[in-house]
Amino acid sequence: MTLACVFLPPAACAGSDAELMVQYLHDGIRSSQSFAEVLPQLTLPWRLILPVEVITACAVQLPTQKSRWLRQALPFAVEELLAEDVELMHLALGEQLADGRHRVFAVRRSWLAAWLELCGDKRPSLIQVDADLLPGEGTQLCWLDGRWLLGGIASARMAVTAEDWPALAAICPPPVVVHAPAEQPLPEGIEDAQLVDDAHAWLASQTAGCNLAQAEFAVREARTEWRRWRPLLGLVGLWLVLQWGFNLVQSWQLRHQGDTYAAASERLYRELFPEDSKLINLRRQFDQHVAEASGAGQSRLLGLLGQAIAAMLAEGAQVRVQQLDFSDSRGDLALQVQAPGFEALERLRERLIAAGLTVQLGSASREESGVSARLVIGG
Repeated sequence: MTLACVFLPPAACAGSDAELMVQYLHDGIRSSQSFAEVLPQLTLPWRLILPVEVITACAVQLPTQKSRWLRQALPFAVEELLAEDVELMHLALGEQLADGRHRVFAVRRSWLAAWLELCGDKRPSLIQVDADLLPGEGTQLCWLDGRWLLGGIASARMAVTAEDWPALAAICPPPVVVHAPAEQPLPEGIEDAQLVDDAHAWLASQTAGCNLAQAEFAVREARTEWRRWRPLLGLVGLWLVLQWGFNLVQSWQLRHQGDTYAAASERLYRELFPEDSKLINLRRQFDQHVAEASGAGQSRLLGLLGQAIAAMLAEGAQVRVQQLDFSDSRGDLALQVQAPGFEALERLRERLIAAGLTVQLGSASREESGVSARLVIGG
């Protein structure tokens, strides 16, 4: 999309003036209106084209290539090339040339600020110079607003008269290309000319040109700021979705595992206390059995039972108790257990030994539902 353009004439060098006649290009149509008349018609974004007479263009060698330090080095690099105090100038950094130097454009800060103040909340997104819009090959001359614009591959950006051209021709790199309407007389010694009926429209269509809207004159649109952060916000959103999914899966797994342990605990409790036909609160009822127990033998029994239950639960409720016998005199607990295989019995024995218990595993016999064996704990 081609942005709307406002060309300030050379008379704008005298200072900001809302009644100054400017050239306004929009949707391929050019009109001459006052700056005040153009402003209400503008929609963001748009381009402001400055006359080359108001700027100083040069090329300098900068001591660094790091972007964050380039602007800090600009005042020191161009100070000796300016006729005015560098503190009064707004400096814009342009492209890097083939020899390593950078283009630099200097414009009086107060002059540019005054014109932008007239724009109010419709500040231009691009601020360019008419001569800098010329193509960057060789030497380019363009007839605009009663003078010749000089641009091209060299660092020079200026307005010249036909009488000045012979003195400049010798130092301008070839080829020299002129852009002018058919009725315009060409400078002396120019043979290669291209017909341009409307120089304002032709310049507005060019893609070259440094944007002087830098530093304090840069337009930072909220939409642009949002787009800058959008990739990061997208990553944060993706991370939140993944974290939520992980938490959901983990919650389901823990709930499922908890239900498995609860079922195994209930089954083991019913095997240990078959007289409790009604099970309401497993923990409370088990604590009640502990509270009702008395004597050292019963304490020993409950201690062994607690360790045996913990080992069986760790086995995932694969081992079931078929019969329980406790000898108070010997201080041991005999369990007739059933398991799906010999490996499960061996793992149960190792867990009990690891808990500090004396374990004796009797002979095991194969049955239809698994393996049955007698397990003596303690003693």
